[in-house]
Amino acid sequence: MAQASGSIRFILNETEIALSEVAPAATLLDFLRLERRLTGTKEGCAEGDCGACTVLVGRLADDGRNGESLLYESVNACIRFVGSLNATHVVTVEHLAASDGALHPVQQAMVDYHGSQCGFCTPGIVMSLYGLWLTNDNPSRAAIEKALQGNLCRCTGYEPIVRAAEAAAKERPSAIFDPITRTRETVAARLKVFQATETIVIGPGEDCLIVPADTAGLATVLAENPAATIVAGSTDVGLWVTKQMRPINPAVFISGIAELQRIESSGAGLTIGAGVTYTSAFEALSSAFPSFGPLLDRIGGDQVRNMGTIGGNIANGSPIGDSPPPLIALGATVTLRSKDGSRTLPLEDFFIAYGKQDRRPDEFVESIFVPALPAGDRFAAYKVTKRRDEDISALLGAFRISLAGDRVETARIAFGGMAATPKRAKAVEAALIGQPWSEETVRAAQAAFETDFQPITDWRASSAYRMLAAKNLLMRFFLENVGEKAQLQRFEDVA
Repeated sequence: MAQASGSIRFILNETEIALSEVAPAATLLDFLRLERRLTGTKEGCAEGDCGACTVLVGRLADDGRNGESLLYESVNACIRFVGSLNATHVVTVEHLAASDGALHPVQQAMVDYHGSQCGFCTPGIVMSLYGLWLTNDNPSRAAIEKALQGNLCRCTGYEPIVRAAEAAAKERPSAIFDPITRTRETVAARLKVFQATETIVIGPGEDCLIVPADTAGLATVLAENPAATIVAGSTDVGLWVTKQMRPINPAVFISGIAELQRIESSGAGLTIGAGVTYTSAFEALSSAFPSFGPLLDRIGGDQVRNMGTIGGNIANGSPIGDSPPPLIALGATVTLRSKDGSRTLPLEDFFIAYGKQDRRPDEFVESIFVPALPAGDRFAAYKVTKRRDEDISALLGAFRISLAGDRVETARIAFGGMAATPKRAKAVEAALIGQPWSEETVRAAQAAFETDFQPITDWRASSAYRMLAAKNLLMRFFLENVGEKAQLQRFEDVA
């Protein structure tokens, strides 16, 4: 075990913080409320759902022009660990008002348009709208609603809050006292100094937290600590602590490793670093695979998408993870790295059984490669949930086919929520390949789902519902791809 060295350094509102003593499982919410007495940030669900604990975290990110810019994102403080905050700027609701007490335009609009409610969840709503206010000077209603996906409590109703967001945007040019606007360059310079250049270790023995500076350091840490918990976005690990009271030490925090944040596009496809968040991956994935965009928009709320990572969603091996099924359907591969080197395997082979993945204790997920979709291939992904936004999948189906004339030449179909792991529907694929792309073929292939899957019944859905929904998703994929003209002709023929 490496000796304790260094400290976690970040900025909280206007104050520089340096922590040489902090527990691996210490959350940002507890730090704010108990250590700093910043009680505007509330605890509601303690699992990243309700948004009462929303704050902004600013981090230095590649601006695409061979430089770094300061990016502020809303996050859930209840499941964000202090160990992940090195070289960041944490902004709470207490920071928004001017020094003379004048409210920020977002706060004032919430008052003027009667968006304020009992007070418990209002600060979190304000912070979500503030994050939108910083990045969008003329938000559409859809953009406002998206920014509020992760804030579930709306005692006063949706309309007053939406009107407040619209009104605040109109006041944006005059808000010269905005705390982030006036200090952005200064804060960015301070955070550059805080960036780790060597591994930070805090705490004794196995009860430590570790912050590697780069992937080489991460590989070394895991070689020395194979039982360590790797923490990327903490949207899953955070609940291990807040709901299951599980120890996570030693904890290795990797969100600050720049090499894991890369997104590279080429004619062959996309390479996505394991530390890339859903938000950061959105543009690249939705541009290359348009059906991916609507799916990403339904993973949690903005706070979860700003924290959760593509690599983490794969590494935790959940059978209901949202990204593995479409990635498997697209033929993605995953690269694992250790101190001994790297290896790459098809993503579908990474998942062995429930809770078991093809990853050694000293390995970490380094990147995911998604091959480009050949011209003419058809691809879609569908998520089925109890509520539309910010809900866990009952099942998720991803479909990709290519046609040779009017016959199915290739087919890749993958599901989450139908088995103990994300899994290919190989019997369904075999029933489609070589057959005419027709309703009759699809109906015949639906029977093959019962060969591929034996789904369970739980509180999200019954086994019978999951099976029927999976079959119907295949039909939906067909109907959406045969085209309106073909469907009109079919109806005319029947008439």
